[in-house]
Amino acid sequence: MTTLSQSIQHKVIIESIDLEGKGVARIDGKTVFVDGALPHEEVTIEIYKKKKTFDMGRLISIELPSKDRQIPQCPNFGVCGGCSMQHLDFSAQIYHKQKVLVDNLKHIGGVAPLNVLPSIIGVPWGYRHKARFSVRYVHKKDSVLVGFRERGSSYVANMNECHVVPKHVSNLIPQFRDLLYKLAIRDKIPQIEVSVGDNVSVFIFRVMCEMAEEDGALIHQFVSDYNQIHDHPIQIWLQPKGLDSCYLFAPQDDTKHLSYTIDAFNIKMPYYPTEFTQVNPYVNNHMVSTAIKLLDLNADDSVFDFFCGIGNFTLPIAKMCQNVTGIEGNEVLVKRAFENAKYNNLENKTHYMATNLFTVTQEWLVSLGRRNKWLIDPPRDGAMELIKAITPDIAPEKIVYVSCNPSTLARDASILVNTHGYTLKNAMVLNMFPHTSHVESIAEFVLNS
Repeated sequence: MTTLSQSIQHKVIIESIDLEGKGVARIDGKTVFVDGALPHEEVTIEIYKKKKTFDMGRLISIELPSKDRQIPQCPNFGVCGGCSMQHLDFSAQIYHKQKVLVDNLKHIGGVAPLNVLPSIIGVPWGYRHKARFSVRYVHKKDSVLVGFRERGSSYVANMNECHVVPKHVSNLIPQFRDLLYKLAIRDKIPQIEVSVGDNVSVFIFRVMCEMAEEDGALIHQFVSDYNQIHDHPIQIWLQPKGLDSCYLFAPQDDTKHLSYTIDAFNIKMPYYPTEFTQVNPYVNNHMVSTAIKLLDLNADDSVFDFFCGIGNFTLPIAKMCQNVTGIEGNEVLVKRAFENAKYNNLENKTHYMATNLFTVTQEWLVSLGRRNKWLIDPPRDGAMELIKAITPDIAPEKIVYVSCNPSTLARDASILVNTHGYTLKNAMVLNMFPHTSHVESIAEFVLNS
């Protein structure tokens, strides 16, 4: 890799944007990635980094802007690394994500859906109910920064607001900055984990040392003052070590617990602030309803829910079929799933087990017996070992695959279609992370008769 000390400017046409939202151009046949440039724009760039197969270009000026270019709503855009596509029209963002999904299925998986269904769009702003803010005390400026990291940097962006988190969380950014500055341990708190529930918001302060009594009193007073004048209360938790060390700090006697609802199925999902839940509750509601509609459940169906987490799909499925078995690698999440089934009076129709789904064998999968429908919702690594383990005797008639990574979905789709004899009937984009290049999707596979 070569970093240039003296750069040469080039005028180029942007052909497309990549998976990270960077513009893609070519100079003498070599690919150049340009941050902030959009397809069909004529721009002036300078090359600031050279690699063997591609270069990195810095946008100097836009000679001919795209019709889809818009003014970013957030003043932090371009510096903050939280969003990469606010300069692109919202509908054009959806189009781009659909293209990424279809292109990955075609070029990586060698498959194509019979139908590309309309995307689940959600709300453009205030959608992010889970986030992690970095915190840094800057000694030279004697100030505290709270926010996302700067784009391509370890520095913390100097933020006073954030438009993708709920308004009350955005408003708390400068307030937290002032609170942390007052603490003696202000240089020992590297991050704040945010989790917004239906009735309470939790903020986990990662603390790297013992907290003095005076600091604790300041935090308690802050929470007390805030909750007296706001309808949506907050809690501050502390995390001195690993995730299992988190505990409620202020207010100490609070009985409120985090939860979210799945409206169409009248299900309430309590959860712990460190447990995985979907970032976007608006899209999550539509995602669950759509996945179950694609499963086409009836009272006689028996279902596997692989990578079930705390039961986000399992419990709605249980309301629609004979029984469902949720399987998850994280034992803590399995325990929560059990509790949520009981909380929603669905324990008689649900079963759970903890198993590492990245190391499953064909023998293990066959030993579970056949279920006629599957829901798969893996992390970014996908579900290749599980997919490979399918045999004709246990192959379900339908698989609905929820993906957060189009490349691993495409890889697994290739195995399902080209090895196991499935048809990719439907695929669609879930706009779980508006204004970012992150692509989530649902794919429906039907076993050929």
